[in-house]
Amino acid sequence: MSDMMLTTGVLDMNALDAVTWIAVVPVFLVFMIFVNEVALGLVPVDEQYGLAKIPRALTILIPAHNEATGIGETLFRLKEMLPDCSKILVVADNCTDDTAKIARALGAEVVEREDIEKRGKGFALDFGRAHLSATPPDCIIILDADCLPDLGTIEILSAAAIESGRPVQAINLMYGGPNAGPLIEISNFAFLIKNLVRQRGLVRLGGPAMLTGTGMAFPWEVFKGLALASSNIVEDLAITVNLTLKKTKPILLEGAKVWSAAATAKDTLTQRTRWEHGFIATMRKHAIPAIVFGILNGQLASLRLGLHLLVPPLAMLFAIGSALSTFALIFFALGASPVPALILIAMISLSLLLLAIAWWREGREILSARAIIRIPYYVLWKVPIYVKLLKGPETEWIRTGRKD
Repeated sequence: MSDMMLTTGVLDMNALDAVTWIAVVPVFLVFMIFVNEVALGLVPVDEQYGLAKIPRALTILIPAHNEATGIGETLFRLKEMLPDCSKILVVADNCTDDTAKIARALGAEVVEREDIEKRGKGFALDFGRAHLSATPPDCIIILDADCLPDLGTIEILSAAAIESGRPVQAINLMYGGPNAGPLIEISNFAFLIKNLVRQRGLVRLGGPAMLTGTGMAFPWEVFKGLALASSNIVEDLAITVNLTLKKTKPILLEGAKVWSAAATAKDTLTQRTRWEHGFIATMRKHAIPAIVFGILNGQLASLRLGLHLLVPPLAMLFAIGSALSTFALIFFALGASPVPALILIAMISLSLLLLAIAWWREGREILSARAIIRIPYYVLWKVPIYVKLLKGPETEWIRTGRKD
């Protein structure tokens, strides 16, 4: 009887161990990818391109939907820094305000598009491309209507695109202004980790720069072949995947920066819902196929892209890691091995340490020390995004509100 009880206990313990390892290992591996990218992204990437090949003709393409409150300031400031070879084309997409009128008054070329059945940035970009196709420029730079580049960014983006023959992505960041609350500061810091630190790491590992929807430069020969006309709410991710699989991986140009003003807390939550739901949908569809394609074809860029896509947004990553750590500790209390809990907690701790270093090196102007203590609340603030994801992901493009 005692031997039977001992055997049953061992089997139960082995079953607990197996369940714990099965739950922990995938999350541990995802954290390993994250740690790998952040660690390698703590140091700036060397610039590879200068101003050797300025395009003869350059178009700044701005898709705009009801941007009357802010597009005037954007165009006014943008015109002051544009090189002589450039022009601005605004696609006023399904606008019901004075976006087109304001843009024309400030000297931009404007085309208006009306099709309420086909809404989204991809359709607007496709419409602008069709308008330009009769006399195409050498290079296209896509900017959002609320986005401004640093001085010199337009020149080095376009020169790099022409010299390389590939898409080029600037560093795309957000600023909150003096009155930004702690949640906006934390959100902007997470944006910096994604678009600066992890971008560097991904590129160093042989992966492509992830296109971010604004601050993107394309040679016309590449731009004319892009699949744009869709309602994909993260069209930039889809373009990155398609280009990488075709061996035309985008380049990261750290010397080029573009900035957007953060929205209000309410509108930021709407924006993050769209971005994160779109990212998860892209991850489900493309991550594993990209990894398999990269392995079978010996294509490192595709492999690294697939691994990158396995890492969920920052708050979701740490929420999952914390939940699994708690789960593993409970199973340890019930008799399972402590090793799964310990290795996951160690990996989460290493991730937090690297984020602290990244904050010290890159993020102190974006995230104040007083806002850091609100990070747990920030994760809770984003719970509605994840609840909505369980009910059904966001699939429609929704304009992000702007601060007046």
